[in-house]
Amino acid sequence: MKLQPSEIKKIAVFRALQLGDMLCAVPALRALHHAYPEAEITLLGLPWAQSLVDRFPDYIHSFKHFPGYPGLPEQQLHPKTFTAFLEDVQSEEYDLVLQMQGNGSIVNPMIELFGGKYPAGFCLENDYCPDKNLFLTYPTGIHEIERHLALMKHLGIESAGKQMEFPLYKKDYDDLEALTFSIPQKKYVCVHPGSRGTWRQWPPKYFAELANYCSQQNLKVVLTGTKGELHIVDEVKKHLVEDPLVAAGKTSIGAVGVLIKNAALLISNCTGVSHMAAAFETPSIVISMDGEPERWAPLNRQLHRTIDWTKTPEFNSVYDQLKDLLTCLQRDHSRNKTITITNQNIPD
Repeated sequence: MKLQPSEIKKIAVFRALQLGDMLCAVPALRALHHAYPEAEITLLGLPWAQSLVDRFPDYIHSFKHFPGYPGLPEQQLHPKTFTAFLEDVQSEEYDLVLQMQGNGSIVNPMIELFGGKYPAGFCLENDYCPDKNLFLTYPTGIHEIERHLALMKHLGIESAGKQMEFPLYKKDYDDLEALTFSIPQKKYVCVHPGSRGTWRQWPPKYFAELANYCSQQNLKVVLTGTKGELHIVDEVKKHLVEDPLVAAGKTSIGAVGVLIKNAALLISNCTGVSHMAAAFETPSIVISMDGEPERWAPLNRQLHRTIDWTKTPEFNSVYDQLKDLLTCLQRDHSRNKTITITNQNIPD
């Protein structure tokens, strides 16, 4: 370990990104916590991410809203707010500041301004780097989970596994129960057609055709999404042969988690919910519209069928993947049922 636990009592992690990006960093945060179990870890991120303090209390202990920076597209920069944020961060006197935002070409000079004793993270070769010993040349061509674990390894921190996490709590189940949805577990499919960027959205009619096939297999269709995605959900609904249950715009992120955990499968674009399905090991069909499935697709490619639409924009290939996945699930269900019946016949 390059930095001993006796030196590291306060850690700041800079990752001002969206849900899927954050979930892919959880295995690295888990390793970080195991390496420095006594350290307080503060996330510097977008406003929505404050909820992660409650969701991952072992890995994220506190939160500071990052107000934007020139060149970062996630939110508009407000110079006075940033100045106040910078003074606040400097006053914390962090022992370790981790840049887990990206390759560092824009933000590494800012990371140094945070005033931490040890800045660490990613950098580009021959680009500015605050500390050559603690910054890793940004790895390409690998999964986002593995990229951040590579950073941990560079710092001498052992991996605590690649598995995803999305803890659920009583409030999440209460939030869903309050909506009075009556759907048995594993008897429905979650269809999540929205995505933050329009270029990452698969055509609604295609989602509907997959949903209709699921209906033929006696699975109830549940449409999920945010309030801002209701127009996409409505477009999908127009093409459905059976009335779906519309959860879009009504659920908290935790309630969506419960829905996905208890679903037979998920159909979505490559977005945050696909990583939730990976955490729950809920089978999924994932449409990758950005051409980076090797970076963002769930690691279990058998359980989660990811289609790179930029290379194979063929609906029938997606349809075939869905049919094959459902066939595999039905076969596994039958096998498990047979095993259960057989076990019942074995004397104590």
